[in-house]
Amino acid sequence: MSKVTIVTGIWDIKRDTLSEGWNRSFEHYLNNLEKLLKYDGNIIIYIEEKYKKFVEERRNTENTQIIVRELDWFINNGDLLNKINNIRTKPEWYNQVSWLKNSTQAKLEYYNLIVMSKMFLLNDATYLDKFNSEYFVWVDGALTNTVSEGYFTTDNIFNKLEKYLQKFMFVCFPYDGKIEIHGFKYSEMCKYSEANVSMVARGGIFGGKKNIISKINSIYYTLLNDTLSNGLMGTEESIFTIMTYKYSEYINYFDINGDGLLWKFFDDVKNDVFKPKMVKMVMRNDNDINNIALYVLTFNSPKQFEKLCVSFEKYDRNFLDKPKKFLLNNSTNKATNKEYKKLCKKYDFVEIKKDNIGICGGRQFIAEHANDNGFDYHMFFEDDMFFYGGDDLTCKNGFIRKINNLYDKTLNIIWKENLDFLKLNFTEFFGDNTKQWAWHNVPEKTRAELFPEQPIKYSGDYNLAPNQKFNHIKSHKGLPYTTGNIYYCNWPQIVSKQGNKKMFLDIKWGLPFEQTWMSHIYQEGVKGNINSGVLLATPTEHDRFDFYDAEERKEN
Repeated sequence: MSKVTIVTGIWDIKRDTLSEGWNRSFEHYLNNLEKLLKYDGNIIIYIEEKYKKFVEERRNTENTQIIVRELDWFINNGDLLNKINNIRTKPEWYNQVSWLKNSTQAKLEYYNLIVMSKMFLLNDATYLDKFNSEYFVWVDGALTNTVSEGYFTTDNIFNKLEKYLQKFMFVCFPYDGKIEIHGFKYSEMCKYSEANVSMVARGGIFGGKKNIISKINSIYYTLLNDTLSNGLMGTEESIFTIMTYKYSEYINYFDINGDGLLWKFFDDVKNDVFKPKMVKMVMRNDNDINNIALYVLTFNSPKQFEKLCVSFEKYDRNFLDKPKKFLLNNSTNKATNKEYKKLCKKYDFVEIKKDNIGICGGRQFIAEHANDNGFDYHMFFEDDMFFYGGDDLTCKNGFIRKINNLYDKTLNIIWKENLDFLKLNFTEFFGDNTKQWAWHNVPEKTRAELFPEQPIKYSGDYNLAPNQKFNHIKSHKGLPYTTGNIYYCNWPQIVSKQGNKKMFLDIKWGLPFEQTWMSHIYQEGVKGNINSGVLLATPTEHDRFDFYDAEERKEN
């Protein structure tokens, strides 16, 4: 006997009342179920009491388990039913495309309730199973409408399927719709999937090993509840598609043709040319963007610090209201202590007093402090890096200077791209991100290896550096940004806890310099160990107006 148990079921939800093209009699479902029941392996079947005899007359009790589930069982899940009906009756949903208004999803109160419960029924079967099965596969009760019953009765394809079910299995067909998928907004599906969706997972057959079904069911329930709560609905296939893209560590998929018919799947199993695939795993980001600190490094100038705080107030108050805030006070002039204390109280900063450990020494301390306190992200500013308050709309490179809701937008960018660090400025004081400044600071031998087109450094002219190479240019709510191996510098930035560790903590230098970090982080980026980005915007401005003696400046 196969270790695979088929789980199936049919219910009369009055599809025969629909208009031409959508209507089917329940007799149609019973006729196709009869063909499926000819399979001589184990079957668990959910069915209404009045059709129980129909199954008993066609199956042996040894390989059949009948579970009576009336429609009331589904209807009693009031929360799910209410969310479905709330969406399907809204014109903004069913008018997305012309076909949707008369579809089974829109017209039949219980259609989506039933199909969206298939995963729950499969999971229940693993607990109710009398066969001690190892694998469970859901098969639609009327699947033989498009799939020959011979695959079940003659070819014994489920005996060949076991080896492919070590992960959970979906069957997918290519799809190029860009408006909606089964009524689920395409753009929103891409966001949930964290990918550009180009295929759809079928609901006619799916399953896997017993020990993974519970995990998959939990993921499915969470996604279904979340999407419906946000007014997004297709069918069960919409959620299956998101899962296939987003949870590839648990899921394999198998290709069929663009017509979506499942005979190709069965034929490939029969001929043993079945090739499981996995969506390239995307590392999901478990960081919390609310667990964040803002650090300011200051030296002997309360006026510089005050102007920075005022720029936060005027540009985006969230920089003061949302993160935990720390002032690393490197000052040697004790006469400034009282004013710093007053400003920290006014703007709710925790002051950390150091005796001039230097700019890079301070940056290193901040990295260690953020790690020790378990922040998922931290922002870094020096006291002369203000948000721009002038009249220019763009910087000298043509990038916007004023951005609404910058705080939230930048955090969402670093989170959704899973970046190690995100620089807030494209244009800087001495140069900009059109050039790869790390070229100046990597060792000579490394420069020859990483920049064969420009292996020799003749002078310190920053314009000699090669052009920066970008991977992608994207936008989040109107704020453009780019990703790639962006050079590090001590300009305003957001750093993730993982990036913080890779950039500053895995390797520490006794006397850190900005140039050393720039070289190290660039080389780690080449290896694929560090992911970085920079805004295609210039919201901050360097302005050192309160000067100190040059000999007082320290790097570390």
